[in-house]
Formats: sequence, structure tokens, C-alpha cells
Amino acid sequence: MTEGYVRVLAFGPIAEAIGSRTSKFEWRENLSIEDIVRELELGHWLGQGLAVALNGERCPVDVHCQRGDEVALLPPVSGG
Repeated sequence: MTEGYVRVLAFGPIAEAIGSRTSKFEWRENLSIEDIVRELELGHWLGQGLAVALNGERCPVDVHCQRGDEVALLPPVSGG
């Protein structure tokens, strides 16, 4: 069985860019968080401080996802 999904949570300007705070991404073998980011056309965020979490734990973007995982895409935080 190779079908399944990864749930993607997006926040702030990232959610605005993809048009939703939550979405489902079709899982495939060797799917990394970086693959998801690039396929959502958010690759430019990789050099701008994008933080990611897998199942609630911060992690690097090269981590591979499993069916049913939850990936959070967190824009950099700024303040004054």
C-alpha cells in the first residue's frame, strides 16, 4: 500500500501564499519536507528563515515524512 497523505499546516504569510491554513499532500516514498515546500512553490522561504515541524517537533527540512504525518510550515518571526 503506497497511498496516504501528509497533513500540512501553514501559518501567517505562508498560509496566505498557498491559500489555506491546512491542506493534504499526497504521500510518496522518500517524501521530504523540503519536497513539500518546493512543490507548494515556497522554495524561496528556505533561505528566509522558514522553520518546520514534524508531528509537533522542530526538525530540519530534509527529514522524510510517513503516511499520516503532520508538517507545520512556520514563517520567521520578527518584532520590534
